[in-house]
Amino acid sequence: MTMQYRKLGSTGLRVSLFSYGSWLTFGSQQAIEQSIECMGAAYEAGVNFFDNAEVYARGAAETVMGQAIAQFGWPRHSYLVSSKYYWGIHGEGAINAHNTLNRKYLIEAVDGSLERLGLDHLDLVYCHRPDPETPIEETVWAMSDIIASGKALYWGTSEWPADDIRAAWEIAERHHLRKPVVEQPEYNLFRRRRVERSYRRLYGDIGLGLTTWSPLASGLLTGKYLHGVPEGSRADSVGWLRERLTDPEANARVRRFMAVADEVGCTAAQLALAWTASNPNVSTVLTGASRVEQVFENLEALDVMAELTPERREAIEAIFPIE
Repeated sequence: MTMQYRKLGSTGLRVSLFSYGSWLTFGSQQAIEQSIECMGAAYEAGVNFFDNAEVYARGAAETVMGQAIAQFGWPRHSYLVSSKYYWGIHGEGAINAHNTLNRKYLIEAVDGSLERLGLDHLDLVYCHRPDPETPIEETVWAMSDIIASGKALYWGTSEWPADDIRAAWEIAERHHLRKPVVEQPEYNLFRRRRVERSYRRLYGDIGLGLTTWSPLASGLLTGKYLHGVPEGSRADSVGWLRERLTDPEANARVRRFMAVADEVGCTAAQLALAWTASNPNVSTVLTGASRVEQVFENLEALDVMAELTPERREAIEAIFPIE
């Protein structure tokens, strides 16, 4: 398997087609040593983009990632690190630093991330969710100023509606500010509409790039939940996911999908990853892993992409129509 690289939307930045994320792993579910080993394995396999967020494990995920970067001593030009902001890490009592995209919070939050990661700049920063209580113009100015300060190089959004992304871009265009260049949406066979329909015009109109998350639908597409919730699994530890992952109708679709994977000669997870990465509008697919072997298993999806014939794509998408 040889890593592929794509441009991040219309920017000149090249990101590995598969990247490594830290949600529910770094600093929480798995030991720090395992987290660092997985990150190192991903880098050695050609992954150059490592995704994080301030809220993950209340900052601990950033701290662990910073420890890994310091331990490996990688040249700064050889990797990309991102973080995301909205929920904050100080609890609901932090009136101006909780569930917000106001200027004060954003400027201060980036400083916290840099300290925890041990970096002098981030490559990408995201507004982790839309904030209806803060004017988009205020958020755009703050993010543009962060880029102008050199504390981050590019900015974007995560799970924003298409209209809000376009509004942010147009505000930046009007005021000659740094524009949002990337969106980080959930994208998998169960969640197709936003990427394939809602954002469709943004790719050409504003050059939007995508760093998609949850390609395996939180493990549902692996077949892990066909017979209930395994002990120690994601659904076992994250209660709100349980109903979604054990839905009988969804798992019936997964059984049909697994038959296609058997025909291809790969795992259902690898086929799901390959399908997601085959969308040319996707800049990179965020993956997660709790062990080194899983890192390499995921990256074998690079070879599976060549097996996605038009007939197989049609068969797969018939199982998972856009809803």
